Amino acid sequence: MLFLILSILCSVIVGVIFKISRKYNANPSQIISFNYITAITLCYFTFSPNLKALDNNAPLEIYTAVGILLPIVFLFLALSIKFMGIAKTDAAQRLSLFIPILAAWLLFNEAFNTYKVIGVLVGFSALLFILKKPSDNTENKWIYPAMVLFGFGVVDILFKKIALYTVVPYTTSLFLVFLISFAVSLIIVMYKLFITKENFVLKSIPFGILVGVFNFGNILFYLKAHKAFSENPSTVFAGMNMGVIILGTIIGSFFFKEKLSKINILGLLLALIAVVFIVFSQLQ
Repeated sequence: MLFLILSILCSVIVGVIFKISRKYNANPSQIISFNYITAITLCYFTFSPNLKALDNNAPLEIYTAVGILLPIVFLFLALSIKFMGIAKTDAAQRLSLFIPILAAWLLFNEAFNTYKVIGVLVGFSALLFILKKPSDNTENKWIYPAMVLFGFGVVDILFKKIALYTVVPYTTSLFLVFLISFAVSLIIVMYKLFITKENFVLKSIPFGILVGVFNFGNILFYLKAHKAFSENPSTVFAGMNMGVIILGTIIGSFFFKEKLSKINILGLLLALIAVVFIVFSQLQ
C-alpha cells in the first residue's frame, strides 16, 4: 500500500510544482525539457537499461510516437493547470482511461459488460460537469484539459502496445521513450529560444529537476505497487485513479483556492463512481 500512496503523491506533486512555477515565471517548455534529463538519469541508474536488447522486431515506430506525444501532452498539462487548476486537470488526466477502453471496443471489438458501459457513460457525464465553468469565470480554457484527457489516453494505448513486446524489458523501452521525448522537448525549446526569441529562464532548471524526480517516482512506485499487488491489479488501478482525483481536489481547493462550482464537485464525484464501475468490469 505504501508504494501506491507514494505513486499518488508523486503524481499530484507534479501538478503542484507546475502551479508553483507560475509564481516564479518559470518556462513550462524548459521545465519539461529538464524534467526529461532528470528522468533519463534516474531511469539509467535505477533500471540499468540496455539499448542493445532492442532488435529489428522492436516497435520503434511506437516508441517514436510516444516519445513525440509525451512532451506535447505535458505542455497541455501545464497549460491546463495554469488556466483550469489542479483539481480539474488531475481529473481529466485520470478520466483518460476511457480512451483505451473505447479503443478496445471500437477498434479491437472487445466485448463490453454492463459495468463497463455504465462506467463509460458516467465518466463522460463527469467530464462535462468537471469542465463546466463557474458563472464568474469569463475564460474557460476547456480545450487544455480535453487535450490532456485525449493525449494521455492515446499515450496509454501506445504504452500498452509496448508492454506486449516482452522481448525488450519494459524499463528499457521506457528509457528509450524518455530519450526521444527529451529530443523533442529540446527541439521545442530551441525553436522558442531562437525563432520566437523567448528568453531562457534559469529558474526553470530546478523546477524541471523536481518535476523529473516526481514524474519518475510516480512511474517507479506505480510499477512497484503493481508488483506488490500482482494478485489483484484492479486495487492499484482503482487506488491510483481515485487517489489522484481526491488528493488533487483537496490540494487545489484548500491550498490554491481553486474555485469549484457545485456542478464541478458533482463531476468529481461522478468521476470516482466511474472508476469504481470500471474496476468492477475488470473483475467480471
